[in-house]
Amino acid sequence: MSEDYRGMWKDLGLDLDGHDALLNVLGGAYQDIYLAQKNRPEGMGYFDFVMSEVHGLRIRELLDEKKAGRKIVGSYCVFVPEEIALAANATLVGLCSGADFATAEVEKLLPRNTCALIKSSFGFKLGKVCPYLESADMIVGENTCDGKKKAYESLGHLVNNLYVMDLPQVKSDQGRALLKSEYQRFRTAVEALTGVVITAESLKQAIQTVNAKRAAIHRLSILRKADPAPISGLDALLANQVFFYDNPARFTASVNKICDELEKRIAEKKGVFPEKTPRILISGCPQAVPNWKLPFIIETSGAVIVGEESCVGERGTRNLTDASGKTVEEMMEAIVDRYYQVDCAIFTPNPQRLEHIQEMAAAYEADGVIHYGLQFCQPYLMESIPVEKALEERSIPTLRIETDYSMEDVGQLKTRIEAFVEQLR
Repeated sequence: MSEDYRGMWKDLGLDLDGHDALLNVLGGAYQDIYLAQKNRPEGMGYFDFVMSEVHGLRIRELLDEKKAGRKIVGSYCVFVPEEIALAANATLVGLCSGADFATAEVEKLLPRNTCALIKSSFGFKLGKVCPYLESADMIVGENTCDGKKKAYESLGHLVNNLYVMDLPQVKSDQGRALLKSEYQRFRTAVEALTGVVITAESLKQAIQTVNAKRAAIHRLSILRKADPAPISGLDALLANQVFFYDNPARFTASVNKICDELEKRIAEKKGVFPEKTPRILISGCPQAVPNWKLPFIIETSGAVIVGEESCVGERGTRNLTDASGKTVEEMMEAIVDRYYQVDCAIFTPNPQRLEHIQEMAAAYEADGVIHYGLQFCQPYLMESIPVEKALEERSIPTLRIETDYSMEDVGQLKTRIEAFVEQLR
């Protein structure tokens, strides 16, 4: 990595040795998993470039934005509205998780049996290896699960700019009212951060920008319904992951470009896997960069992933925001309506999520569903058993997987997944 980037990391207060080691591990994993794939669409070259520069050029862009007076807002969750940040002249970016780091230091602050995703986010902070976190002018946490809610109390002692958003746990009139009040509070906080008052014009433009991103991902998702699959689940997951980091306009154009290529592939019956390859829908916890373990095992076990019922996937991007409002308040109501449809496992009861899993399995002609739960992620692990029972009652084969970010269980997982794929044949 260039000395220019090393100087940039140093200025951000990152641990250079730890950051170099992390990039070497991530680069090796990316080469082994992604660049080893056969018959990839040419358009994936852009996403390969993004990943090679995810801690380099992209960080330089964000720092240049800061020099120009723009604020950076870091987020851990899809419930944080990008539209509001953009409308106030801020850039919203995802924060680091998806890999184990500085575990010994993390376990001085959090119990060992804390959710892997929460421990990972702390590891990136304590290990001083997440430039997105260190670049952010505001870090937004959200009270989704109890684990996050209590963890933010500890994170607040590690950062100076933590903003915590409360979220409803029940979908009711009262729950929607809470979400509305929290989004109004977030709007006020972002306006105070940037010194920019959100206008009807700026909010409409922001909604259109984010809708364009989601529409591009929707287009990609629809194309994955084809058989043979024109793109691997790994590559489609990568696009969904980059959604949270990249410049919105550039990301949208790049996804649409690869969709143009996939349409040609479909017309030519050209796929990354043979026709009639068993088709898998993944459902459950989000898969943040560089959490590629399970998809890699699935797609090297004779199956293709055709959809993700996940926050890093269709759950996070499924719905667009109505941009027809004329006033800021009308559009704020539309934003509340849009995000209130996200069927995260934090909600109780949560029948909409089961309905969406079934709808996706039918739409993508999935032969089976793999429910993915991170260790100690109570909401999704609690839902996994009723989800499995309901799907099996509808003759949809389902496999429940509970794992973490380590490689220790790869052999065991591969054995189970290969047997499941063989069952689907």
